[in-house]
Amino acid sequence: MTKLINQQRRQFLQYSFFGVAAASLPGISAAAMKQIKSEPSPDFNPDVEIEFTSRNAFVPILSNGEKSKVQKYYGKLLKGPKDTLQDLGDNFLGPVMNLVKGQKVRVYYRNRLNEPSIIHWHGLHVPQASDGHPMYTIGPGEQYVYEFEVLNPAGTSFYHSHAHEVTGDQVYFGLAGLIKVTDDTEKALGLPSGEYDVPLVLQDRRFDANNQLRYVHGMHDKMMGFLGEKIIVNGKEDTEFSVKTRAYRFRALNGSNSRIYKLGWDDGTPLTAIGTDAHLLEKPETRPYIMLAPGERVDLWLDFSGREVGSKLVMYSLPYTGAMPPMYERMHGMQSDHGSMEENDSANETRGMGMMGGGMMSSGLAQGAKFAVATFNVTATAEDSPKLPAQLVAFERLTEASVDNAAKPIPIGISEKTMRPQLNGKSFTLDHVFDFEKVKLGSIKKIKIFHDHGPGGGQHGDAKMDHDAKPKDNSAMQMEHGADKQDDESMQGGHGRGGMGMMGGMQHDNDKQQTDHEGGMGMRGRGGMGGMRHGGDTDMQMGGGMEEGEGMGMMGSMNLSMAHPIHLHGQQYQVLSRKIGPMGSKGYETVKDGFIDSGWKDTVLVMPGEEVEIAKPFQDFKGLFLYHCHNLEHENLGMMRQFLVE
Repeated sequence: MTKLINQQRRQFLQYSFFGVAAASLPGISAAAMKQIKSEPSPDFNPDVEIEFTSRNAFVPILSNGEKSKVQKYYGKLLKGPKDTLQDLGDNFLGPVMNLVKGQKVRVYYRNRLNEPSIIHWHGLHVPQASDGHPMYTIGPGEQYVYEFEVLNPAGTSFYHSHAHEVTGDQVYFGLAGLIKVTDDTEKALGLPSGEYDVPLVLQDRRFDANNQLRYVHGMHDKMMGFLGEKIIVNGKEDTEFSVKTRAYRFRALNGSNSRIYKLGWDDGTPLTAIGTDAHLLEKPETRPYIMLAPGERVDLWLDFSGREVGSKLVMYSLPYTGAMPPMYERMHGMQSDHGSMEENDSANETRGMGMMGGGMMSSGLAQGAKFAVATFNVTATAEDSPKLPAQLVAFERLTEASVDNAAKPIPIGISEKTMRPQLNGKSFTLDHVFDFEKVKLGSIKKIKIFHDHGPGGGQHGDAKMDHDAKPKDNSAMQMEHGADKQDDESMQGGHGRGGMGMMGGMQHDNDKQQTDHEGGMGMRGRGGMGGMRHGGDTDMQMGGGMEEGEGMGMMGSMNLSMAHPIHLHGQQYQVLSRKIGPMGSKGYETVKDGFIDSGWKDTVLVMPGEEVEIAKPFQDFKGLFLYHCHNLEHENLGMMRQFLVE
């Protein structure tokens, strides 16, 4: 199904790293890193014990025809409350985990796949050894034991595979599930519960004629992110919910690999959020629509009171622009003269176009297209309904005064050059941490996330970041670079500044499922369509260094300035500010009212030309904690780094 990581690679992931890391990462011992925890600790007394097994399965996804082959988590409760695991039925999603703040949890993860894997508890604040770092990847037939206390307050998290270079593959084929955490504060609010507390897991998929999943098809899917042709909700297509005339809590998770949703009702009714990511908000917030990037969650208060029995509402992903490079949006017919989506009167969908007759562009729904997500049918009258609380939960508001590095924020520079998206100019390696990625336990740090398209695309080698640098052209940070060299981890086969020769090297087979994440398209030459000029379009210019029309191939142009969802492991953070420059202004108006930044977050969408500042605590646990793009194709390509908390 997905490409197997060979034994030599897996042994490197597990063992070869530790000797080098012990020297380069003195804040953490080699012994602590080397231990692959395969047995329970005798001194850990769990309240909850669960066995998770990942294995291949065949399940129904489409409404007719054959079952689809997937990878699936199966759960078995060994100890704890009976409702700890909630099975969503015969689909590829793992069981919902229902946890309580303060519980001690032990999970036995048993890998019955024919490839290595590991589980990450996305949103939970857990020790390094329980966070799903790829150093702990286990092979076929092996076991890993997680032990942690639930420190999170009430909110919505999820779990998924985090095996290095195949996270996108394994999540796509099914390795994910929802986590609900509750506490006494939430219970006192009287929010909808039981059958009125409903998962809303949003994903997109492609299928062949036999209902089998198709994944990445060439370089376009890798660089732009995989986009499916069918919307899947809670593991099924064409999802419909039967609801009563009362309030519900729908926990929306964007479980797609790269698709960004703009959620809204078909009749224009505003949406009300009561929580973001793994935490409730201080008070409900109402928006005309809500943006939801891969890895993000939002708890929705959906009230059908006053609706007539027999009526229905349709939730859509509404049209937007500005999240993808301008050339991509033009090719998909997504931009009008005013920078907004052009809607087709005969269809609600905007699908990808073929390019050069060779299938470089996907045939899935385009990023920013309008499409139906789910239908809500009002089928019964409810005698009563909970009232929306005016206040939800109180929490400390972080500000500039809360951090200890306000004048020199830690940088996270996004770059998309050399056909390999990167953070701080370097692809992920297990044994490398920049000095500015080393943080003290107990500190709260200001972090600045921005797009950098200057020479080299970010931080190279041991170059130093100028923390005091100001935005250049309101879109990129000036940086002090070392040698402007291509990263040693650059994508195999990629040569030349133009990124790829557009007219040659295409190696697609449209009739063959392509899951090998190192295949797809030859990339030699300096850009078969290099030197293109764009009539002075400021949104096509790079943020620093390269001038318009300077030897840049078509894909080089397309790779500039797309939106990236940035996920930080460990403790959650708060957004301090968003700033958008002229490079990202076109199309930003179509998304800006959908960001909910007032609560705790672990994933934030950074639009092209945008600069986002956050305040992140590093408390409770020492060790290595990842940060990466949650466009999972980008994560597969190494768009990931790590903090060392010491």
